[in-house]
Amino acid sequence: MTLVKTKIGRRSFLKGSALAGGGLMISFSWLASCARVTDEAAKPEEWFDINAFLKIGSNGTVTIISPNPEGGQNVKTSMPMIVAEELDVAWEDVIVEQAPLNTELYSRQFIGGSQAIRRGWPGLRMAGASARFMLRKAASEQWKVPVEEVTTNAGMLHHGNSGKSGSYGEMAALAAEITVPEEVELKSMEDFRIIGRSQKNVDGKKIVTGQPLFGMDYYREGMLYAMIVHPPAFGLKIASIDDSAVKSMPGIRDVFTIKVLEDDFRREYFDTLSFPEVAVIVGNSTWEVMNAKKELKIECEPIESREEKRSRFGSEYAQFVPSGLESSEEHLRQMKELSDKPANLRRKDGDPEAAFRGAANVIERSYTAPFLAHNCMEPMNFFADVTPERAELAGPLQKPELTELTLSERIGLPVEKINIEMTRLGGGYGRRSYAHWLIEAAIISQKMNAPVKLIYTREDDMTSGIYRPAYYGKFRAAFDENRNMVAYHVNIGGIPQSPLSPDRFPAGAVEHYFAEDWTIGSNITVGSFRAPHSNFMAASEQSFLDEVAEAAGKDPIDFRLELLDYAIRNPVEDQTNDYDPERYAGVLKLVREKSDWDNSNVPKGVSAYFCHNSYAALVFEMTEKNGKPAVDRVVCAVDCGIVVNPDAASNLVEGAIVDAIGNALYGSLEFKEGVPSKKNFDTYRMIRMSEAPRKIEVYFVENNIDPTGLGEPAFPPAFAALANALYQSMGKRFYKQPYVI
Repeated sequence: MTLVKTKIGRRSFLKGSALAGGGLMISFSWLASCARVTDEAAKPEEWFDINAFLKIGSNGTVTIISPNPEGGQNVKTSMPMIVAEELDVAWEDVIVEQAPLNTELYSRQFIGGSQAIRRGWPGLRMAGASARFMLRKAASEQWKVPVEEVTTNAGMLHHGNSGKSGSYGEMAALAAEITVPEEVELKSMEDFRIIGRSQKNVDGKKIVTGQPLFGMDYYREGMLYAMIVHPPAFGLKIASIDDSAVKSMPGIRDVFTIKVLEDDFRREYFDTLSFPEVAVIVGNSTWEVMNAKKELKIECEPIESREEKRSRFGSEYAQFVPSGLESSEEHLRQMKELSDKPANLRRKDGDPEAAFRGAANVIERSYTAPFLAHNCMEPMNFFADVTPERAELAGPLQKPELTELTLSERIGLPVEKINIEMTRLGGGYGRRSYAHWLIEAAIISQKMNAPVKLIYTREDDMTSGIYRPAYYGKFRAAFDENRNMVAYHVNIGGIPQSPLSPDRFPAGAVEHYFAEDWTIGSNITVGSFRAPHSNFMAASEQSFLDEVAEAAGKDPIDFRLELLDYAIRNPVEDQTNDYDPERYAGVLKLVREKSDWDNSNVPKGVSAYFCHNSYAALVFEMTEKNGKPAVDRVVCAVDCGIVVNPDAASNLVEGAIVDAIGNALYGSLEFKEGVPSKKNFDTYRMIRMSEAPRKIEVYFVENNIDPTGLGEPAFPPAFAALANALYQSMGKRFYKQPYVI
């Protein structure tokens, strides 16, 4: 066992006290320290007023409140599994409930960056382990035996010498009086009975039987329905509206414009929105409002260039938003031009300029990718009921605690009078981090003095951002006379963000390394998209390295392993690499073994990448379907540390791979005079079920390392694995997304 301190900060990590009716309540925050719950906070009606908690009832049933939003990544199952493991309770005796937003009690109550399990791991374990100790201590005092002799098993307490035993439920009230320990022992991995064993999704039955879970399911008697109308192009703003044909339509209650955020408001990082002012139609039903949308006429005028005051987790900056109607052709011209010029130096090892001048051969390739829409299956939506005294909201969002302060300022209510209920997300991938539609719903409800359900149509969402940026990158490799790569250079950027992480592979894996980047300002709004920045960086870098390996006359996996071996043997002074080269090499070796890379002669491609603290390597095998190459089999090796829920983990990887294939082959959104080229799925092509790989095999590196990210790491390398496999199948390299085959 591992002995850990429960006191790790100024705030309460774990609290316990008696519940009304007899029971033990343990609350936990994985970013705080240990103290007792007050008697007042322990009343059942106040359960939601504590950070995150587990309750042990007098019948032995355990309720664990899951604080993070659930968006299909299965944290609502996996996080309680961690608590239950250390508590040593039978999983079938656990009930899981979703917590509402409470920024006073919860720390990091959001999903994103594949960090939920990684950040929650130590605190969740301590919560369960501390509760288990308090139950053992209660039993030892009642039985008058040393606590060291009291053992637990599946919710039962035992004392071997006396033969005494009791359930957690029987000891819960007594345990609530026990002082929280200064330190607790955590289980050893070999003693795990829940972690590492697949458990079914706690919402699985509700999902397949269509029970209300999602924001679109939320209903309040008497609520109105609202939709927005925004300018048809980026670079425009509403000048006026003509609602004469709309107000007399059946079921329409009102038509007006709203300013979502005030002009001088300092926006937090996720306060991104495309159109600060929108028109609103409110009516009795969705159908009536949708019909009215077609008749509302709006007049627009060009925006002026402006600077927005922004804050990134306390670091303030100004973001420039240019005027003008932008087009993809002009974007591409500007990006090509910048990639040929010196840019912002991000890292330099050795003397790459001299290495390129003296090279026996140089390979140079450029890669580009368009804007991408998120296309969550569930439309953006939120319910709001705002009165002068309080605000009640419900819906799907990823970063509730980062939105609440903005909402508070915009509607003029203190946060203690705001309650946000988090529903299950019907897709997120970063899109639901930018909850301007929550703010819009609240403003509309406040103006109407009525409960309102705001719903975006697919066209609303697809034509108003928030997109994956457009990117362009130029890569160069220099070779000596023996065809060894001696220098590597990347000049890369995007609109309006750069994808470069300068300290990632192959930084540190080649003697002479040079990385620089640039950006182009835009009024087209972008934001987090599954594995932000990494999705293009891996696609271009790993495609390029495949071509470099071929030029060097080396097997693609051998070539990557040689680079990683160099990084292991030759650490660069005064530079720190983001990745561990041994773990990186480990997933390449595992995928080589599991894919039978050296013996199979089918067309196949490999790719590997490190992001979100995890490592993933993939091999794609190709076949022919309807006269075209298609992905037949995918083998993926992942090092994400300890795997909490294997089936759920495999599902995350499988979903990331299918998602990547769809985006690589079909994802594209272009602009002409500020107008998006696509508005709905009739033109924005999505991958179809018949196009998914016949077989996806997922293998996890077994180690004792604490869990790291998993929702995103397999997504970025899948782009290049596909491109490299297509090359082996077709003899054609792909430099532009989407790949046209």
